[in-house]
Amino acid sequence: MNDRARRIWLVGMMGSGKSTVGAALAEHLGWEALDTDTLVEREAGEAIADLWRREGEAAFRAQEADVIARVATAGERLVVSVGGGAVLDPANRDQISRSGFVVWLRADPTTLLARVGAGAERPALGGDPRATLARIDADRRPFYRQVADLVVDVDGVAPDDAAQTIITSAEGALVRA
Repeated sequence: MNDRARRIWLVGMMGSGKSTVGAALAEHLGWEALDTDTLVEREAGEAIADLWRREGEAAFRAQEADVIARVATAGERLVVSVGGGAVLDPANRDQISRSGFVVWLRADPTTLLARVGAGAERPALGGDPRATLARIDADRRPFYRQVADLVVDVDGVAPDDAAQTIITSAEGALVRA
């Protein structure tokens, strides 16, 4: 049994539902759900927005890369929700691709904006969230496509339905609990 069959990585933009779908998917499979953003916050002892403001994006990305590297080799039967920008780092893309089945939760920027808004907890959005989300989404799509074993469109799709789609589509690739 290979390591890729023991881990599902969910990638996609902020607001695509990675954490919510990840929790539903883990529950259906009887696996553990992890969220790299939550792990970074736990280790940093502060919210990502605060870390980002205090130390900058580079410090956040370095902590994120450390978390991804550890998760890629630790444990099994994990559903891992990955921060939206993690795919910008080639080493992260390599770790994710080599160590699990990768699902891109793809959403239209209009859906993303409706889900994330312009809150202070989203420091990457800046002053024009709509334009920023569209630009970030366009920049990241090639990287999401590069790592994805499966693409699930989540516009108007309930998290539980997205989880069921993943299970049905990836049936032969996963280790059951």
